[in-house]
Amino acid sequence: MSQAGAISISTRDLNLWYGKFQALRGVSLDIRHGLITSLIGPSGCGKTTLLRCFNRVNERYGYVTTTGEIRVLDKNIYDPDVSLISLRRAVGMVFQRPNPLPISVYENVVFGLRIHSDHPLRRAELDQAVEQALTEVNLWHDLKDRLDQKATGLQLEQQQKLCIARLLPLKPEIILMDEPCSALDVEGTAAIEELMFSLKGRYTIVIVTHNMAQARRASDECIFMLLGQMVEHRRTEDLFLTPGNPKTAEYIEGRYG
Repeated sequence: MSQAGAISISTRDLNLWYGKFQALRGVSLDIRHGLITSLIGPSGCGKTTLLRCFNRVNERYGYVTTTGEIRVLDKNIYDPDVSLISLRRAVGMVFQRPNPLPISVYENVVFGLRIHSDHPLRRAELDQAVEQALTEVNLWHDLKDRLDQKATGLQLEQQQKLCIARLLPLKPEIILMDEPCSALDVEGTAAIEELMFSLKGRYTIVIVTHNMAQARRASDECIFMLLGQMVEHRRTEDLFLTPGNPKTAEYIEGRYG
């Protein structure tokens, strides 16, 4: 596990193109271990593209060209010896809309374990993994008697928590969240934010959000992006109270975006 104060993710002069369109321009940043870091900025500024760079999910979309360096857990993720499977175990991802598999709650949680394990897993191991993961996301009490229920029948908030629980048995160090509350109501959003707080410290969390109040409320550090560039990266409180760049101030004050 990374040390407190260590850097979980760093980029240097990161550029990315979709075909001929340049979506990221010279992005250099350091994301610290154990914190919640939010990516903010107007639609189309490159937030989600940057997030998807950290576990190389962008490459699924075709016509993607990337230059510069990305280091995750002090390893260049474009080194020839990097396994995408291992990278995505270490760097889990949660999407805008919950995407549980159309199988039972139990099988959702152990799905990754079954795929990645190099030996047959005993039922007791699986049971323990399910209880531990659901406990971490505050679902065990609600679902312990409904583990055979189809996951797609859960409430949206429970589905999103389950998607996070599905990552945990693989022991990731980093959890990426792409607007994880956009499909949720106020209560569901509060529940996911509370979950983020409980996971902080053990995991590095990077969240894309359009919600300024959420960014201010739920993150330790904040990165403001505009037109594919990183404009400012500071402690969240400092960025909102005393932004160092006029463009940041204009965005926070609602003048555009």
